Amino acid sequence: MKFGVFYEHQLPRPWHERSEYELLQNSLEQISLADRLGYDYAWEVEHHFTEEYSHSPAPEVFLAAASQRTNHIRLGHGVIQLPTNSIARVAERVSTLDLLSHGRVELGTGEGSTTTEIHPFHIRFRDKREIWEESIKALIPMFTEHGCEFHGQYIDFPLRNVIPKPYQKPHPPLWVACSNINTIEMAGSRGMGALGFQFVSPEAATAWVNRYYLNLTTKLDKLANYAVNPNIAMVCGFMCAETDELAMEKASGWTFFIFALQYYSQHGYAEPGKLNMWDKYQEWRQTPKAQEALRTGLIGSPDTIRRKLREYESTNVDQVILLNQSGKTRHDDICASLELFGREVMPEFQGRDTEHQQWKHGVLAGEIALESLDTSAHQRYLAQPESHVAQSQNASTLKKMLEERDKQRNATGS
Repeated sequence: MKFGVFYEHQLPRPWHERSEYELLQNSLEQISLADRLGYDYAWEVEHHFTEEYSHSPAPEVFLAAASQRTNHIRLGHGVIQLPTNSIARVAERVSTLDLLSHGRVELGTGEGSTTTEIHPFHIRFRDKREIWEESIKALIPMFTEHGCEFHGQYIDFPLRNVIPKPYQKPHPPLWVACSNINTIEMAGSRGMGALGFQFVSPEAATAWVNRYYLNLTTKLDKLANYAVNPNIAMVCGFMCAETDELAMEKASGWTFFIFALQYYSQHGYAEPGKLNMWDKYQEWRQTPKAQEALRTGLIGSPDTIRRKLREYESTNVDQVILLNQSGKTRHDDICASLELFGREVMPEFQGRDTEHQQWKHGVLAGEIALESLDTSAHQRYLAQPESHVAQSQNASTLKKMLEERDKQRNATGS
């Protein structure tokens, strides 16, 4: 098992003049520490206009700064929103970062999650999956070919040589955001690493890991000529302290993360300056759902976290991504947590990664047959509201209805 650290750059109100400056500088210090401690990955999101939830609109700039303060840790886009970016600029920035970091980039991509972020870029929310797929088709040749063009429904790019080319050949490993649990199936069939949130239980993780690898080995349907990246990772709340009680006390940031994620999923746009999410969170943090999140996350003493990790290790998850920078979690608590976990817990699991890689090799080579487990009882992540699951399951139906409405309007000229 490998371990990553995850950055949303959350910044609950109230803010002061140096809030964003201190946030970014502290995050760079934390990643530098993680690099020295032997963590495997540092993941940075891309979000726009989501006050308090994420102040991270330019991950390529932040990761470039991190590349010059670290030596070994992999630098992951978790993820670039392809619909809101020029695809040639994505190729240029990712390749430049890969050169600066001596080939340490992991390229996660996604569709974008809310109308708050997507609509200001003149993108229709219901088109985002098709734009993402077309973007992948346009992007991959830019990493390898010395002249390429693409003419599609959403992207029209003339013949050009997109430079520079990445350090890693043919390109950095590809991942995709799994914003709802069913997209893990899609990630497997597309041959990309799956970046998802914490499963509700080890049983759910086992079912979905099996489904991912079954799709990858038996239903592979790549969007373009790219290298397959067989990996499944889960992001989970994290706080390691000397005692369970102390860890729980310091881990309120994880429940704020869940609250803010659900709020933007359900409510969307809020007029700038009119919403104080931290105040709204105070009542929710006492609810049973908030307490469930604290109990289920990797939150506790080294012994408690070690016990929970052994359960997830048995599911064959490839990577656990630790979400420590969230809410108002203090910089010194984040650093102390990374140090304690890195010293007392992480080496045991990293030391057994060779065994996991042997299992994976057997699966990919067809030497290990996976059971097709029932996933119907495991339809949500821990941080995912049940209403969001229902919405995602009905998304294709809604899209068809909207497209039919647009056709009728065009036919009548209304």
